[in-house]
Amino acid sequence: MQLEFHQLARHWEHLRVRYPARQRHLLASLAECGQQTPIVVVASEEPADRYVVIDGYKRIAALEQLGRDTVEAVLWPMGEADAVLLDCSLRLSEQETALEQAWVLAELQHRFGYGLEELAQRFDRSTSWVSRRLALVELLSESIQQQVRAGKIPAQVAMKFLVPAARISLDDCLRMAAIFAQHRCDTRQAGQLYAAWREAWPVTRKRILEHPELFFKTQREPEEATAPAALLRDLDMAAAIVKRAHRRLATAADCALGLGLDSRQCAIAHSQVARMQNELEQMDRTLQPEQAPHVKPSATQHDSGTEPAADRPC
Repeated sequence: MQLEFHQLARHWEHLRVRYPARQRHLLASLAECGQQTPIVVVASEEPADRYVVIDGYKRIAALEQLGRDTVEAVLWPMGEADAVLLDCSLRLSEQETALEQAWVLAELQHRFGYGLEELAQRFDRSTSWVSRRLALVELLSESIQQQVRAGKIPAQVAMKFLVPAARISLDDCLRMAAIFAQHRCDTRQAGQLYAAWREAWPVTRKRILEHPELFFKTQREPEEATAPAALLRDLDMAAAIVKRAHRRLATAADCALGLGLDSRQCAIAHSQVARMQNELEQMDRTLQPEQAPHVKPSATQHDSGTEPAADRPC
């Protein structure tokens, strides 16, 4: 069925986390191929010509960006709450975060009056699981939750770092959330700041949150300083692994049973060896410019003009 946008009731839109990269990909796909999958709706009790959107909010937003007036929809013959629960059980392709689950549970509790035991039964979980999820909504302020919904703070970052920070200090949690959003911190960067804040004394905690740029700079400097050593360590490990594989290959070739590899396995081994050779050649070419000034000295004004041959390697 075709529905116009004004017929859609978007009661559950605020419970979805936005992922800008995925939204751009969806926008490009809809522009090129059109809508391939209908949204899911149920009939609204009031008014009669409205439909509550259960699934498909990202498609609706992308179609609106493209200037479309209608959306293809499929009508589920059930109530709104039952449709939401069914959608949660069917949503297997995209794993929901604990915070998104908490939003759904809180909405079902407040709008439809579901108790802990009924929610646990509906989601096939324990009542303690439901309680822990609902506690997340109570711990994080609405402003932080809104930043998570907008995609400014990754949901995983909010779960791993902002929730435990809120248990310690709500004010510091708000400051930390602002830093994560401003600096677009990924899980690693957020983890570094949270770990340093958690282990620090109150004065140092205040300094970290007041000057996050300085903290991130100090975190980058050790990584940059140890990069050459890390490179040599990785190359040493790679050489040891190749040597071990070569030794196993030689041992297998010498035994009476031969290599014991079928044609498919041999083809895979050849492909892996070729891939390693390609990577090593690219690395060798990258290292060559650093060696060129030492192995090919340029001619001086007193020379005969003939460039000397490159020095032999030691």
